[in-house]
Amino acid sequence: MRISELFADGKFVVTAEVGPAKGFHTEHIVEEAQTYLKGITAVNVTDNQSSVMRLGSLATCKILKDNGLLPIFQMTCRDRNRLALQSDLLSAAAFGIDNILCLTGDHTKMGDHPGAKPVFDLDSVSLLYTASQLENGKDLAGNDLVGEPPKFAKGAVVSPASDSVDAQLAKMERKVMAGADYFQTQAIFEPEKFIKFMEKAKQFGKPVQLGVIIPKGAGMCKFMNKNVAGVHVPDEMIAQLSADPEKAKAGITGVEIVAKIIKECKPYCQGVHIMALGWEKHIPTLLEQAGI
Repeated sequence: MRISELFADGKFVVTAEVGPAKGFHTEHIVEEAQTYLKGITAVNVTDNQSSVMRLGSLATCKILKDNGLLPIFQMTCRDRNRLALQSDLLSAAAFGIDNILCLTGDHTKMGDHPGAKPVFDLDSVSLLYTASQLENGKDLAGNDLVGEPPKFAKGAVVSPASDSVDAQLAKMERKVMAGADYFQTQAIFEPEKFIKFMEKAKQFGKPVQLGVIIPKGAGMCKFMNKNVAGVHVPDEMIAQLSADPEKAKAGITGVEIVAKIIKECKPYCQGVHIMALGWEKHIPTLLEQAGI
């Protein structure tokens, strides 16, 4: 099932992100997904997130699909050239995986193999275009595909809380022109910025999922403020997490913060994307508190 069809039907689409293992054993990923992600629509599977080597996103998507979950195949342009990216898109279609999220990807120097050679033959915009070309029955060299072409729900990312809203809107427009069907946002901690952005972004007519991260503590928030582009956690939220470290450590404070953000932003978006970062066990409580 393509989630673009759910958006078209007016469904509020809830997705969550999971990271493949650093190894090939996947039993715990499947068990956690089946246990904690029952209330969501689809599962985003990261692609060597933060340039850290892990089991492949496509293989993990196939395993989750075989276990009754709806996967979204995240693809970054960092590790593969256009030949490999097109091949992986066709492989996904062959496995019946038709939800994708196109990303440029973090540089290799940020990860656990800083000496690895980055590729970046394509970027997120040209990868969206590539998927659109395959849907038209052509590869990037103009050659015809054999048989019926694939059909994807093509996702992209946008950062509403970025310092330059106009730049983000311009990027969003380019991604729409390249074929994006839906958007997931970078983590939002400032609802007022998201709402203002969405008032301008509605001109593109594409569904947008609010991206949220469950903060684990004040230290994590300070790190994101310093190192993660497009994310800013207000001082009052950091103070809230600092007020009771044990409550924050248990996930209670972070869930309360994010549930409030979702409630404020829900009227302005078409879904929510949860980046639990290992705290998948808190997702059912979060959805309950957010009224989803």
